[in-house]
Amino acid sequence: MPPDEDFAVLLERAGVPMVPLGPTVHSVVANPKPPTAEDAFRLAPELVAARFETLGAVAEGSDAVLATGLMPAGARDVADKLGIPYVLACFHTAGLPSQHIPPAGRPHRDSEPDATDIRARWEQDTQRVNALYRDAVNRHRAAIGLPPVDNVREYVLTDRPWLAADPLLWPGQDKTDLDLVQTGAWILPDDRPLSQELEAFLNAGAPPVYVGFGSMAAHAPKDVARIAIDVCRAQGRRMLLARGWAELTLTDEGDDFFIVGDVNQQALFSRVAAVVHHGGAGTTTTAARAGAAQVVVPQIVDQPEWAARVAELGIGAAHDGSTPTFDSLSAALKTVLTTETQAQAKAVAATIRTDGAKVAANLLIEAAEKKV
Repeated sequence: MPPDEDFAVLLERAGVPMVPLGPTVHSVVANPKPPTAEDAFRLAPELVAARFETLGAVAEGSDAVLATGLMPAGARDVADKLGIPYVLACFHTAGLPSQHIPPAGRPHRDSEPDATDIRARWEQDTQRVNALYRDAVNRHRAAIGLPPVDNVREYVLTDRPWLAADPLLWPGQDKTDLDLVQTGAWILPDDRPLSQELEAFLNAGAPPVYVGFGSMAAHAPKDVARIAIDVCRAQGRRMLLARGWAELTLTDEGDDFFIVGDVNQQALFSRVAAVVHHGGAGTTTTAARAGAAQVVVPQIVDQPEWAARVAELGIGAAHDGSTPTFDSLSAALKTVLTTETQAQAKAVAATIRTDGAKVAANLLIEAAEKKV
């Protein structure tokens, strides 16, 4: 895992030992501007080296390697060297090759525009992954006696990746050419109590609107905190503002908002009127499971599709574009606060599966036992 304190705390809660690997995620995404292509080409070889060196040592004596992330190049190589099973798990299908859905953007050095044909665009994606990772991967493979790989994306993804997403919120069928195994979302139960101060705020009035953009430090919309509180006040609502990695804050002196840091969203989201967020897999799933109506303001990669699905299910609204204004956020919030959307959100909550992690664990045990 990356050595971020957030991940260390999460794994400690789960009782899982953590071995830091590579740079912190926060150091990559928390700059004022999004990472550049140059940043990506500098970082990719560092991540590959860290996986070969750190994971190569940690995986000794293990029964299997389960990898996640945008492109965990180096993890399967270690598993192959050790002769143990390898599985790639993803939380959406945005990076998986498809005859029907074009690839998401990826850092590249050339200035050629993307092709219009979907197959041609996926071929470009193959080339871009290779440009980022292949030289480093093959250099480290040679050092441990493995032959070179030609197609890094194909090798990392395998022909049977796992999809750790709820089948209602993100249906995997027909989303990729690969033989997808959908386990359901992996949910770690959270029994942490809410703070006394937060409890007091929740109990002091009607359920507030939660606003947060998670790890979107470089992508969080400008002035979103100010816009959100103005919208909530105009509609007679209180607001909870999550700082997140963007360090969102308000200088207002009003008592109709409360700022939270790391918080038990599983407990909190069942007590709010709506959740306004960026459309990350975890936040979307937690809000849906809690029965909270959602306004999704998508920023990058998979988030527009999470937003579209939330709207399609009738459990919230997909904001048009990544930068809300007073008018656009007002319209979206009015939609999710209707009786119909609130009722639908609660109805769908009962259908969200909670056994995804157990399903995945059993599959992993089966894979390891077959190798014995």
